[in-house]
Amino acid sequence: MVKYKVEFDKELCIGALACNAISPDIWPRSDDGKVDLANAKLNKKTNKFELIIDEADLEINKESAEVCPVEAITITKIED
Repeated sequence: MVKYKVEFDKELCIGALACNAISPDIWPRSDDGKVDLANAKLNKKTNKFELIIDEADLEINKESAEVCPVEAITITKIED
């Protein structure tokens, strides 16, 4: 099964909430006016939040990444 890593740079985020408009369940609004990546873990080396997803969640996350005005969301294929 193909796996992907979603990375979210919260420091880069400006709180435009475009990703939240695409998928509020995956990108819930946080108390600081920005968003969170639901169920993600903080990678302390990169200071980015990471979440491993499969193809079922790829399209909605790609849409969220595409609408981010500061490119705070990246998606990388990690496994075939």
